[in-house]
Amino acid sequence: MKTKYLYIVIFSFLMCIPYAKGQESDNFPPPENPQEIQATKATGTITIDGRLNEMDWENAPIVSDFFKIEPVQSKDYRYKTEVKILFDDKNLYVGAFCKDSLGTKGIRIQDLRRDFSYGENDIFAIQIDAQNTKQYAVSFQTTPYGNQRDLQNFNDSYTDNNWNALWSVRTQRTEQGYYAEFAIPFKSLRYDKPKDGVPVNWGITFFRLARRDYEQTVFPKIPQAFSPYRMTYAAKLTGLQVPPPSANIRIEPYALYQFEETKSGNTVTNSQNDYKVGGDAKWVVSPNTVVDLTINTDFAQADVDRAVNNLERFNIFFPERRQFFLENSGIWAGASERNIVPFFSRQIGLQGGFNAAPAPIDIGARFTNRDENKTLAGLYVHQGDTDASAAANFGVFRYLQNYGKENNVGVMLTHRLNERNNALSLNENNNTTLTIDGLIRPKNEWTVSYLASTSKDETTDKWGYAGTASVGYTTNKMYWGWQSNFVSSDYNPAMGFVYQNNVIQHNPGGYFILRPKKMPWIRRWDPGVFARYYHDFDNPENFQQASLYFFPVYIFFKDNSFVEYAVTPTWQNINFDFAPLGLSISQDRYFYTRQFVRYNSDRSKKFSLSGKFEWGNFYNGNRETLTSGIRYAPMPHLAISADYEYNHLRNIGLEEKKLETNLYTGGLRLALNPRIQLSAFYQYNSFNEQGRWNARFSWEYKPNSFIYLVYNNTENNGFTPVENNTQFIGKLTFLKQF
Repeated sequence: MKTKYLYIVIFSFLMCIPYAKGQESDNFPPPENPQEIQATKATGTITIDGRLNEMDWENAPIVSDFFKIEPVQSKDYRYKTEVKILFDDKNLYVGAFCKDSLGTKGIRIQDLRRDFSYGENDIFAIQIDAQNTKQYAVSFQTTPYGNQRDLQNFNDSYTDNNWNALWSVRTQRTEQGYYAEFAIPFKSLRYDKPKDGVPVNWGITFFRLARRDYEQTVFPKIPQAFSPYRMTYAAKLTGLQVPPPSANIRIEPYALYQFEETKSGNTVTNSQNDYKVGGDAKWVVSPNTVVDLTINTDFAQADVDRAVNNLERFNIFFPERRQFFLENSGIWAGASERNIVPFFSRQIGLQGGFNAAPAPIDIGARFTNRDENKTLAGLYVHQGDTDASAAANFGVFRYLQNYGKENNVGVMLTHRLNERNNALSLNENNNTTLTIDGLIRPKNEWTVSYLASTSKDETTDKWGYAGTASVGYTTNKMYWGWQSNFVSSDYNPAMGFVYQNNVIQHNPGGYFILRPKKMPWIRRWDPGVFARYYHDFDNPENFQQASLYFFPVYIFFKDNSFVEYAVTPTWQNINFDFAPLGLSISQDRYFYTRQFVRYNSDRSKKFSLSGKFEWGNFYNGNRETLTSGIRYAPMPHLAISADYEYNHLRNIGLEEKKLETNLYTGGLRLALNPRIQLSAFYQYNSFNEQGRWNARFSWEYKPNSFIYLVYNNTENNGFTPVENNTQFIGKLTFLKQF
């Protein structure tokens, strides 16, 4: 069966290649001489109010020759955009007028969150490569209502959405469109010291998403296959007179009060009041070097994880949500993807793993040195002990060397030292990993990435190995690629994450990108196939699992609503104790086929729907899964959502049991403006009879300074008597940049 399956995979993949070669690529290379645009020095005071009515704005040159990349690649577009650039001794100013014939009636925006989601709102954005690395960009984005999104992008392949900088923007909505006025302090950007007589030139791109027709335009011209973060295509911003980079310091102290109470039935089993102070500091030693410090770190305001019912044989990846670890996370990512992550910061500050109870972080420090040729970084964190875990020391070292236009190679070393804890009878333990990774772009369409990692744990005194390699070919017409990874039985990154040990996986496949001219209601149609094949690392002849994912229907409509139909034949070899949701599966070989259809309506509208229905066999029985969601956002200041997941399993496992699970989620978001917001959600999972409340109020009373009020409540009805945990947190942060 294994050989037959492998032939099917290879045959399916090879059959697609002739069609791929027959397609013409509309990709074009980066220009040898980038287009130049001019920044003008302001002679008067610029007031950030979104009006662009100062004389300096009136006299500034206009950039307006944008290029359309959605829904089709073209020089012609409907939504005109005009951009002007000014500067003074402290700030870079960008003013944009985004024209719309419907004016305020044409605006699409779902909420007023900071770091809003892409694809649901009207957006105008600026990307800056101030060190001309061609491999790195920072982006500043806004909506017609002035909410902010900032991010870092590495090589147009990894995006750090949680990078936060100090900047401001204001907007004005009119009957002709909307204005956006940005002020970006030079202190918030990293650039090289200007040299006498040498003009200052930065790489820069702009993009606009007019969400009503899902028209995306960019400046300068960038192929549709790539994002506006592909800085090899960037224009050259000239005329700047920037101040010499100065060592600046940013401090962010906090004060916190926390009340927590645990009940068993009506009896209080634990109650505590805690007061806590701490904070973070950032010292920009030079344009290339930044030092971050954190003391008595707290993440009370971070988003909490949502409940998940796992029916698969692999570990679930829960993303990092804590700001200190999210910032600059792209430096550590390398070729990592969610299956193999040698350094995963979620292992820090938790008792025994990324899904455990919190542990205190006493102190942490991060060092980053980056220029157009290399990146050097280090991280150290000391985690305090608890009643259930020993204190630990975490250290990471990273070096990344750029070469060529968009290539790099890096090395990373992690070390975790768990301290001795006599009370818990725990001995000292050391764990180390060494990783080499890199990215190669021989041509714009080709991306090759690789990672090789080894670990040594003192407890087992064994070396473990893991690695991944992928190659992808991307054009306006198609994507085809192959990824393989492996994890040995003894690979144990105590500061990382792996989806499974003792496994080798191969994942070939791809899809076409069709834009049928005779069906103008379809924006793009991406039919394709991917295959996954797993076998043992220790014994490669031992087959584990395989599946095909055929998606002949994968259609984005003109309004960006979406429909998919897919078929997933699956082969399983269960030769270990496996009991998803408590249903013990007999150790045997299985073949089953499942199908699903999913749909979501236009999520930029006031009312939107989403749903997925999956059906078919499942091991020795049957399974139907329904997920659905609705959202009502009558105005950007209010959004109400409800989600539901239902699993119906029949004749499953050794006892051929029947099981039904229901997971209910309700959410509410209120916003007075982009700086004052209240969000709340409730979840109930019938499988473990657990209900959970989370509510968070935030007020950004000055840029990047917040007041948070957080309420958490978890009730476990599956226990007798019922267990209940209630938590209230009040937190004040203050940011000052010198």
